[in-house]
Amino acid sequence: MAVEGSAGDLVKVVTLLGAAVVAVPLFKRLGLGSVLGYLAAGLAIGPFGFGLFTDPQTILHTAELGVVMFLFVIGLEMRPSHLWSMRRDIFGLGSLQVVVCGILLTGVGMAFGFPLAVSFVCAMGFVLTSTAIVMQLLGERGDIAAPRGQKIVAVLLFEDLLIVPLLAIVAFIAPVDAAQQAVAPSRWIGVGIAAGALAALVAAGVWLLNPLFRILANSKAREVMTAAALLVVLGAALLMQLGGLSMAMGAFLAGVLLSESTFRHQLEADVEPFRGLLLGLFFIGVGMSLDLAVVAQNWQLIVAGVVSMMVVKALCIYGVARLAKSSPADALDRAVLMAQGGEFAFVLFSAALGAKVISPTVNANMTAVVVLSMALTPLAVLAHRRFAPASAASMEGVEKAEGLAGNVLVIGFGRFGQIAIQGALARGASISIIDTDTQVIRDAAEFGFKVYYGDGSRADVLHAAGAHSARVVMVCVDDKAATTRIVELLKAEFPHAQLLVRSYDREHMLEIGKLDVEFQIRETFESAMVFGRQGVLALGASDTEADEVMGELRRRDAERVVLEMAGGIFAGRALVQVNTEAHGKGT
Repeated sequence: MAVEGSAGDLVKVVTLLGAAVVAVPLFKRLGLGSVLGYLAAGLAIGPFGFGLFTDPQTILHTAELGVVMFLFVIGLEMRPSHLWSMRRDIFGLGSLQVVVCGILLTGVGMAFGFPLAVSFVCAMGFVLTSTAIVMQLLGERGDIAAPRGQKIVAVLLFEDLLIVPLLAIVAFIAPVDAAQQAVAPSRWIGVGIAAGALAALVAAGVWLLNPLFRILANSKAREVMTAAALLVVLGAALLMQLGGLSMAMGAFLAGVLLSESTFRHQLEADVEPFRGLLLGLFFIGVGMSLDLAVVAQNWQLIVAGVVSMMVVKALCIYGVARLAKSSPADALDRAVLMAQGGEFAFVLFSAALGAKVISPTVNANMTAVVVLSMALTPLAVLAHRRFAPASAASMEGVEKAEGLAGNVLVIGFGRFGQIAIQGALARGASISIIDTDTQVIRDAAEFGFKVYYGDGSRADVLHAAGAHSARVVMVCVDDKAATTRIVELLKAEFPHAQLLVRSYDREHMLEIGKLDVEFQIRETFESAMVFGRQGVLALGASDTEADEVMGELRRRDAERVVLEMAGGIFAGRALVQVNTEAHGKGT
């Protein structure tokens, strides 16, 4: 019997993994994203699909650890100073969005004919956005650290904090017979326990965790470090749960407390595999929870509820974002991403059902509404990406090029451009810099560089950036096609300036060479040659021998360039300096 039971459990594990392995790559290949793939897999193998699983709540509760670990990893990236700098967004923007959405969604519930208390609980459950889905979608497109992503993270953090007072409100508005079960003194005891758990977690993070990891690191036991990382995440989550708080919030705080630790990167690497697997399992559990029988029985009410609540919430979020001075594109993006209900709604509805604030029918219908909204979010994001006009990058803290007049104009300020201008700076040149990446511009400002926003492939922008007065223009962008367009425009409009151009590979070099620029270099040239010379030295050659080998490579490459240019277009130019990387076509 025990063997049969073990085999049955193994079948379930294999089924879960198989469903994810099949569905997720398929949905990503179709451009629908991994989240929708997990949801579809859960629906297919759940009790309302093929019936391979009959208790999705068990899987959902276990898989919540994926959300917990996700928040821990996010916390590792949030230093306390950075978190403090976000306080206005967390408590200001977060509270404004929650209050406005809560009021209007409560009105939606009352418009459907529900009493005020029921409407309020349903509305606040829908206000609590799905941290798991939004963070996953932000992570897939690399926006978590971007300014607009940080505002979304701030609101999500506030909503995670909100579950505790919402549960208290449910107890207050419960009918008398249910409310008697949780008298006032017990509520204050609960508040005290929550505060004590929070204080204990902070104390452990400040005085215990770093010494613990230092001892474990000295033991040189790799598996013990992994076990300790999981212990910290799950221990913090358990402590917060025992204190009546959110498990995810406990893990997030643990991550924040360890964000300045020297073991931060090791912890992230240890937790990452478990995080990804359990988070996927969470989405599968959500898919299993969609009761198709309930949807079929009350489909008109549920569909109307999903559409009305998602639309109203999206409009609220857009309005609040615009009120907070976000750009229209950022506001629309936030509205589409956060228009769904979230996993904490299940906790709130369960508590309200137990306190007899809502009926089992309302609980089943609202659970279906929330799950459907979560399933529709990836589709809404996909539709927004496909049909919405191209969103302009946030120009916060960025100035457009206007009336510049340096004797050196630099177009593109990535890693290549940052190094390339050092010589001109040492010479005391007056330098104007433009770039189209607003994040690069903001990052450069932190290091004392003034970079202006400007597209070097437009003549009006080049005039505004001072190309007409520049003696030298350094084209340092990392896009082959853009580089060619910029060089063609510069040669036509500003022939007096000397053009120094970064080319990508041999093919691109030949293309740029036809435009008769003064100097160009393939972007990996000097670093690769220095690297190669060091390899020759490592094989036992003397400095003189190494120089001879590399010199011969340079000579052969220069000869090959001349032949490829069919007649030596570069003759008379600084050929050996310009095109001497000893690599074949494609380097």
